[in-house]
Amino acid sequence: MSAEAVENEQKSGIVTTVPTGGLVTGNHGPLPNLIAASGSAAAFAWEEFIFGKIRNANTRAAYEHAIRKFLNHCESLGRQLTSISPADIGLYLDALPYAPATKKLHLSALRHVFDSLVSRHVLMLNPAASVRGERLTVVEGKTPEISIQQARQLLESICDSNIIGLRDHAIVCVMIYTAARVGAVAKLQRRDFYDLGGQHCLRFQEKGGKSREIPVRHDLQQIIHNYLSKAGLEFADKLTPLFRTTVRRTRQLTPNGMTPGDMARMVKRKLRVAGLPSQLSPHSFRVTTITDLLSQGVPLEDVQNLAGHADPRTTRLYDRRNRKVTRNIVERISV
Repeated sequence: MSAEAVENEQKSGIVTTVPTGGLVTGNHGPLPNLIAASGSAAAFAWEEFIFGKIRNANTRAAYEHAIRKFLNHCESLGRQLTSISPADIGLYLDALPYAPATKKLHLSALRHVFDSLVSRHVLMLNPAASVRGERLTVVEGKTPEISIQQARQLLESICDSNIIGLRDHAIVCVMIYTAARVGAVAKLQRRDFYDLGGQHCLRFQEKGGKSREIPVRHDLQQIIHNYLSKAGLEFADKLTPLFRTTVRRTRQLTPNGMTPGDMARMVKRKLRVAGLPSQLSPHSFRVTTITDLLSQGVPLEDVQNLAGHADPRTTRLYDRRNRKVTRNIVERISV
């Protein structure tokens, strides 16, 4: 869940504070009070689900936040873990001031954790199993598209006369010319940019444990080489980060790699300097690249492979060609 969603929860007036009571389990923080009060089997089920079954750190954080929030709510109502009913869950979801997708995430988290509690004989039945989520049909993603002209404007506005400009220019170009997610770009190490004999490639570690090798076009290859040469990283240790942070405004690189948040903030700064809309984000480049290739008649399967999608329906969510047709139609309304 995004930081913005968490902030909105804190403003909504619903209980969000993580309880300070309960058993402390190692460095994992305190158990929710309702879990701690239900005995060792409940504590085991909690740790098994949160730290054992969920391997993705972002998913773990989002699910744990959603579950703690609900359990805090039940505690405020005087409920015990064994007395939570489908009505409690349904009414709770109805009161959440979130979009349907976020509510479905909360419901999914509750279903899974209660499944673990049932399997460890803490509960007889899963109270979330019969609760239906809101209907949600997504035909187009919400990420705003950056146009080809805007992308060129952004690239031209990045000053590459210093190492920071070269780094930022390389990062934006990697996102545009590979359609990689910002999280995968942030994970790049020096070894992930390599020569196969006449063809350079980038190897990305994507979400879900996927590893993907994407060929580097000639101009991007030169851009990355210029950055590595200026930064003195051409012969750096293979396990060092490819894109590094700086020491404040000294324009000197540190040994530390940039995080996805660092890159997102960098893109926002460059968008502001270029005079482009603030709602654009690093993910906008992914939308534009996919739409552009589909507009040129590149087969959907090939674009899907580039984007790393397991399902072609996911790739279609990034396709903004239908939106452009719709705009042309509404402009013809005579009123």
